[in-house]
Amino acid sequence: MRLFRLFAPLLKRFMNSHIAQRRSQLDLLPAATGRVVFLGDSITEAGMWDEWCPEFQTMNRGIGWDTVGGVLGRLDTTLYQPIAVSLLIGTNDLAGFGRSHRVADIADQMDTLLSRIRSAAPDVLLLVNSVMPRSKSFASDIEALNRRYEQLAAKHSAVYIDLWPALVGPDRALRKDITSDGIHLKGAGYQIWVDLLRPQLASAVGGPPPI
Repeated sequence: MRLFRLFAPLLKRFMNSHIAQRRSQLDLLPAATGRVVFLGDSITEAGMWDEWCPEFQTMNRGIGWDTVGGVLGRLDTTLYQPIAVSLLIGTNDLAGFGRSHRVADIADQMDTLLSRIRSAAPDVLLLVNSVMPRSKSFASDIEALNRRYEQLAAKHSAVYIDLWPALVGPDRALRKDITSDGIHLKGAGYQIWVDLLRPQLASAVGGPPPI
């Protein structure tokens, strides 16, 4: 964890370039309404959501390296009358790429972000995904932040999706069988995530019942 935070300032130049390139596309794409919006960082960006969730119309608004503050800053070009929003964000903040790596500060930003989402989409299903496990050194901070996320989900009438039990290994790191780098998911990891999301989406949005 200290190593990530030590090199975070050096990596931010690459990070900012990637974010700017992807935002330059998302900002220009025409608004599409009535979608399940997947909002988050690289874990969301890499998800093949149309294929995973063919029963729903989806929109992938994940950007690699993004942070809570980054998502907050691009909401105006993200939410166009969605029918549901799935939010996964925070792991890059803990690694030192956001405004702060402290749990309390990240949670305060998340509180503001959820307020803004609710202002833009007051009645839709809002899924707040817990921060996923990564290396063991992050485990305590992730668990502490997830406790705050669960409280914030209740405060903002959102559904909290606890991914930790299904994705964590006995060493308190991301399960080795579902990742290649200790942070991002392989197909089996996305399958687990989708299996947790689908019942919530089906009950609120419609579509066939989960298998």
